[in-house]
Amino acid sequence: MTILLDTNILLRLSDRADSKHAVTLHAVEALKLDGRNLGIVPQVLYEYWVVATRPTAANGLGLSVDVATASLNDWKSLFRLYRDERTVFDHWIGIVYDHRVTGRGAHDTRLVAAMRRHGLTELLTFDAGDFLRYGGITVITPESVIGT
Repeated sequence: MTILLDTNILLRLSDRADSKHAVTLHAVEALKLDGRNLGIVPQVLYEYWVVATRPTAANGLGLSVDVATASLNDWKSLFRLYRDERTVFDHWIGIVYDHRVTGRGAHDTRLVAAMRRHGLTELLTFDAGDFLRYGGITVITPESVIGT
């Protein structure tokens, strides 16, 4: 089984100064040592880019385009990339309607739609509460992986 990584996991792996960098790194390493496959979807990379290239003064990482591009290439080599497909939209529209999702929550719903399309049932994230309304997925936090 593959665990989908949320954007906040990649961001914390990238930022050694982040207070949650170490727990994120240890969780990812522990999952890999346990034989778990880790995956990403294009949306995670899009969201990563937005924060990674945003100035630090605006709560971003302040990476240059070249460094951010290298990071994307690293993520694609480290984690399996599940590509977008036409049916992801169909899943998404059904989920936002069924769960009456509004506003920013629609971004998280897109991750759930991609998970359903690709048969993924587990998500590693720091934002567990954002995904509790959706059935059929198990939300894992880095802290729960390493037992802190």
